[in-house]
Amino acid sequence: MNQKILSTLLFISAFCYSTQYAFTQAKDSCIAKPSELLVNTGGHKIHMDMQGTGSPVVIFENGSGDFSFIWSLVQPEIAKLTKTVSYDRAGYACSEQGPLPRTGKQLAWELHTALKNAGVNPPYILVGQSFGGFIVRAFARYYPGEVAGMVLVDAIQEDQKIFMGEDTPKRIRDFAKGRIEPELQTSFIPPPDTSTSSSAMPMEIDPLFKRFPENIQRRQLWAQSQSTYIPTVQAEMDWSPEDVSDLYQHRNTKEYLLGNIPLIVMTKGKGGYEGRKDSLQLEKERLAAQQQLAKLSSNSKHVIDMNSGHNIHVEDPKAVIDAIKEVLNAVKKGTRLKQ
Repeated sequence: MNQKILSTLLFISAFCYSTQYAFTQAKDSCIAKPSELLVNTGGHKIHMDMQGTGSPVVIFENGSGDFSFIWSLVQPEIAKLTKTVSYDRAGYACSEQGPLPRTGKQLAWELHTALKNAGVNPPYILVGQSFGGFIVRAFARYYPGEVAGMVLVDAIQEDQKIFMGEDTPKRIRDFAKGRIEPELQTSFIPPPDTSTSSSAMPMEIDPLFKRFPENIQRRQLWAQSQSTYIPTVQAEMDWSPEDVSDLYQHRNTKEYLLGNIPLIVMTKGKGGYEGRKDSLQLEKERLAAQQQLAKLSSNSKHVIDMNSGHNIHVEDPKAVIDAIKEVLNAVKKGTRLKQ
């Protein structure tokens, strides 16, 4: 995702959060092509883009602040080989508001329910970027028999330090308040759509999106202007320290690991610590944290991409395509990843 947006919202949400949102959603730019649809998920609908045919199905999970079309440089290539699904979590773009709080268990259940209702059957290969890495790991924990492989695209690890609106990087789990996770909410009716326009974000586009065709850039501008956007990201960031703390506390628990499924961990080449006195130590810690992700499975591979920053799927899409292909091939043949 846009690292500036993520850092700012993580910082804001660590200290304040209100559940009294006035969620509204404009639907004029939702369905752009035949592969897209809105799927019922316990009362609210979420937007999915399903391309290709075959099994196992590759599921793309966005970073916080990103939308389904962030995978536009990757998904069509994988769709040539098997069925693929990208989607917008509740409250993003075309998807309706979902219940609060936005726990990892809730997000995983909503995705699982949407896949079931859309007739998209397992096994799944999960591809999660940044914050999306937490979500695909939660999905694998709650539905382990349905996950055949995974690719983590510069996913944040539970002990990793990141910049959150301050000069000094911090761990997300350090902002946990010890809140008890509520019961799963399997029924929710979103408020009626009464929106006409919004100014949730300035009508300008991050330079990252210049890599996309104009139609995707227009969708990005529309999606980030919706009144649901900022509150949705804040809601996810509000609860994420609790989930990350839980991951850290159970880091050696079998249920939180991935067994021997094929797993490729993709890491950006540089951590962005240049110019700091402690840059070497921070870089060492970052790479060690990423290596820990690779230890989630006994059948894993760690790839450091020197050609990109945090958004590897946009900056170096071929590398992500190749990683997914490698996991897909290993799943189909039942073989181990080549080192």
